Amino acid sequence: MSAVRSLRKLSRAALLGSAPRGGLPDALEHVAQAHRAHHPGADLDALRRAYMLAESSHRGQMRKSGEPYITHPLAVTLILAQLGAEATTLTASLLHDTVEDTEVTLEQVREEFGAEVAYLVDGVTKLEKVDYGAAAEPETFRKMLVATGSDVRVMTIKLADRLHNMRTLGVMRPEKQARIAKVTRDVLIPLAERLGVQALKTELEDLVFAILHPEEQARAHDLVRAHAAVPDPLETVAESVRAVLRDAGIACQVLIRPRHLLSVHRSRIKRGELGPCDFGRLLILVTEDADCYAVLGELHTCFTPVISEFKDFIAVPKFNLYQSLHTAFADAEGRVAEVLVRTHRMHRVAEAGVIALGDPHRSSGAEEAEETGEAEEPALDGERADPTRPGWLSRLLEWQSHAPDPDTFWAELRDDLSQDREITVFCTEPGSTADAGTLHLPAGATCVDAAYARHGTGGHSCIGARLDGRLTTLGTVLRDGDALQLLMAPENVSGPSPQWLDHARTPAARIAIRQWLDSHPEDTGPPDVARTDPEEAAPTATAAGPTTESAAIATELPDRPVRLARCCTPVPPDAVTGFTVRGGAITVHRESCAAVARMATAGRRPVPVRWQSEVAGCRVTLLAEAFGRPHLLADLTEAIAVQGAAVISADVEPPRQQRVRHTYTLQLPDATGLPALMRAMRRVPGVYDVIRATRPVV
Repeated sequence: MSAVRSLRKLSRAALLGSAPRGGLPDALEHVAQAHRAHHPGADLDALRRAYMLAESSHRGQMRKSGEPYITHPLAVTLILAQLGAEATTLTASLLHDTVEDTEVTLEQVREEFGAEVAYLVDGVTKLEKVDYGAAAEPETFRKMLVATGSDVRVMTIKLADRLHNMRTLGVMRPEKQARIAKVTRDVLIPLAERLGVQALKTELEDLVFAILHPEEQARAHDLVRAHAAVPDPLETVAESVRAVLRDAGIACQVLIRPRHLLSVHRSRIKRGELGPCDFGRLLILVTEDADCYAVLGELHTCFTPVISEFKDFIAVPKFNLYQSLHTAFADAEGRVAEVLVRTHRMHRVAEAGVIALGDPHRSSGAEEAEETGEAEEPALDGERADPTRPGWLSRLLEWQSHAPDPDTFWAELRDDLSQDREITVFCTEPGSTADAGTLHLPAGATCVDAAYARHGTGGHSCIGARLDGRLTTLGTVLRDGDALQLLMAPENVSGPSPQWLDHARTPAARIAIRQWLDSHPEDTGPPDVARTDPEEAAPTATAAGPTTESAAIATELPDRPVRLARCCTPVPPDAVTGFTVRGGAITVHRESCAAVARMATAGRRPVPVRWQSEVAGCRVTLLAEAFGRPHLLADLTEAIAVQGAAVISADVEPPRQQRVRHTYTLQLPDATGLPALMRAMRRVPGVYDVIRATRPVV
């Protein structure tokens, strides 16, 4: 809370002075001091000009708190300056509301301050409710996220803007406070976490906590106040650590890092009553990466380590750039202290995240030149080096482009941002000689999610998967480091079933599946058996010529599209009949199919159909009933391969009373070969029956 009061005090002080001093307005002095602490050689002329334009354009405007409006862009700019943002970000921050709330135009900003500043200002400018209505808020966030994809500084300005607005939210009506706090909790705080800006995230969390859960916040505040009234035992523990590391010759700083209010509340919920050492953690700062591990060795040697609390985020950084060693130990008095060990650079990145990485459009040499005041050496390759485009942002930008509906986008965005961990999966296709592709997925993602992450809408054709060489279902949850092999059917011969939505965790997968199901309503009926593989898509044809094998045509409307029913999987030379479905297409059934009797009873008029003589191939689903034994699956698939059939999908049900059922969807080059195939499968030892699959009539 002292940081909040300090920033508020600096914001008010920045407003009081107006007389220029050395060419820089007094109102900018606090911003300039904070900026020079990180960038000693920075040119402040653009900041001066931006302040003059912002002050003159906002002159006469007041905030709901009664303060002149210029206090807001000044406070936002001060927040970013204290986190180490470079001059371009600060310039845009001073101007971020001018295009939205004053007569200043975006073209004027571009002419006076350049394309980068104009891009940042445009990225954080809200869309008008007059034009977008209720969709204004989600579409504004979509616009900001798209802009963030090209320049992450857009979102850092938005986060600082929201932080200052949350600090002054008390002047709003309670219901509006709650609405803004919920959006902050669901969208802005997860974005701050993913961008690694912990300093903004923790304060936003406490402000939201106070609005949405005032009783719990008051209780946590009372606990912190009671703890502060007595000597902190962590001070004694810290002094012991300093002595140990000093004797080991390790140069370091040992600090006490207090928990913020929401962290205290979460710790109390997790542990029950808090102990005297649970209100903070030790933070040990060193110079080099190797020193971190040297500190760890000394701590684990001289104290009793709590091994379950050890985590190495230096060797394996978090997906939001965070690096530290986490551990905990008990001293001779039995006091347990949690410890963070990191370098000074790691600490800066942990606090400021992507802000600490500087301008994504400039080389590291340019950043160093700005800090030292020396001339920058030109980049040799001339390419933009952008270390701030994380994988989760690329995935978000991809799926949002397929979610035109603002309600869908808003719901999927909140759900996507609720995933706070990421895994890495190594993915290949059978027979591929290329190196495994690396997929970065949220924790909890399944094989279905991997298929769409790898192939986009081509994921519709996924029919199975192998993990570490073993067949697995598409609903299997992936783990970090898994070796995944996706089994893909030929394009346009397979599609997702509604059950896939139960397994999809990523918006990209869910949106693609829903769009496919909406465009194929006739393919969303109940499956033949319980399974997680895609249901086979029925082939279609017209009288002008078949588009796939095993096609039929209507003898009375020959030009109408024809689809083979999946409930009875007819193949030549089965006796067949057809029925008209939505869109004018004809679905073909075996005459013995139960669905034919049902539709005839309902008064549906059958349509005569016949097989096309020039087309010989077919697709069929077979059920093999067998006694369970080792290598049965291998022997069956070998028998199928010998007959020249291709396996589109395969499913094995759990054994029941030593019996097992295999379900195969097969593509045959010649329909006349089906009886021989079924006989070959029956000859496999243990198999006592092979039948054509039919779907139960509902």
